[in-house]
Formats: sequence, structure tokens, C-alpha cells
Amino acid sequence: MTGKGVEWLEPIEASTRRFLATVETLTDAEIAGESLIPPWTRGHVIAHVCRAGDSLVRLLTWARTGIETPQYASMEVRAEEIEAGAGRPVAEQLDDLVASAQRFADAVRSLTPTAWNRAVRARTGELRTPEAIVPMRLRELEIHHADLNAGYSFSDIPEPAARWILEDMADAFARREHASPALLLRATDTDFCRDLTGDRRAATVEIAGAQADLLGWLSGRIPAERAGLTADRTGRIPPAPTWI
Repeated sequence: MTGKGVEWLEPIEASTRRFLATVETLTDAEIAGESLIPPWTRGHVIAHVCRAGDSLVRLLTWARTGIETPQYASMEVRAEEIEAGAGRPVAEQLDDLVASAQRFADAVRSLTPTAWNRAVRARTGELRTPEAIVPMRLRELEIHHADLNAGYSFSDIPEPAARWILEDMADAFARREHASPALLLRATDTDFCRDLTGDRRAATVEIAGAQADLLGWLSGRIPAERAGLTADRTGRIPPAPTWI
């Protein structure tokens, strides 16, 4: 395994422990409570985190073996798996989280030098090497931890992880074939500053605020009126562009 893989596993495993700690505080009744991404319940979010981890294992297996292994058999199957796992009691959810986290860690540690350099196709259609795939797990864990709506907010995401997620999202917007919104995002509490178009064109409107608030808004979780952000020129915060 390359050094880059070791670097990602540490924050991913710490993020997993935080996620597990929050789920452990929930009762079986609270699992059915509303998440930040309705109509999903907390149970849907937890089931998704488990199955998303397994989907990354499939991509890493593809990179390791060279045998095409799609991230998901289909989006219909993905939805069915999430629905099937949503209503489980807390104990079963926790067991699944632990087991899926172990499968992911094992898959990362099994990568050969050749595998780290092999590009495979994610469900979005993009070709990614494991060095880009592995940190996707950190993004899933942190964003969906906040989605649980159970005491962990975007401001609780460790600053380095929040910064990386924002950078990753900005990169995704910049890679789009169709023009991304002409918005410049600037954090007032860190040095994060990115143009979603990737070219800092003159027409860009600057949206500023705390890094956590920018992340909550850009991910579509926190409405503009509650995000605590400001905008120059028009003074109006537009709806967040569609991310995934």
C-alpha cells in the first residue's frame, strides 16, 4: 500500500468511530426519525453509509484485479438495498457499520502498487484511481453523519476534512461539461476560496461565510436563509447548485 493510502485511512477510521458513537446514542424508535435529507429517515442514512462503503470496495476490487466490477449493479438495486436496511434496530445497524468499515479497510490495505494507479469508472461516469476513490469514504461519513440530525453538525466536522470535502466538491463542479454557477466561495474563518467554474471569471458573485456553513449550503443540506452566508452585488444567496 502506498503512503497516500495510509494517510487517508487514519481520518476515515476516526470518522467511522465518531459515526458509530452517534448511532450508539439512538434508540430503535429514533432510527425512524427524520434526517436532513427527507424522505430518508436516519435508518436510510445509516443503511446507505454501509452500502456505499461496499460500493467503494467493489471499485477497489476492480482496481486490484483489473476485472470490471461496477460500483452498483443499478441505481434501482442501490435504492432497494437502502430501503431493505433502513428499518433495522440499532444493534443490527451497528453490526453492519462495523463489518462494512472492516471490509473497506481490508480492501484499501490489499491494494498493490499497480492497483493504486489503475483508473476505474465510478457510478458518476468519471474515471478515478484509488487515490481519488478512497477519500470518498471520508466525504460519505462526514456529510451523512450530519445528515443523521442527531447532534453532529457541519461545524463538528474536523477542519481538514471539511476543507477537503469543499475542495472536492468545487473540483467536481469545475469538471462539469456544462457551465457551473459563476460563484466564488470564500470562507471567513479559513483561507478556503474557490470559484466553482474553475476560472475566476469576472461575473462571479462572491458568497462568504464560515467554512462549515459553506459546506452545509453547498451540499444542499442547509437552506440559504439559515446558512448564515452573505453575497456581494445582489445580496441574495441563490439555491445551492445540484451537487450529486
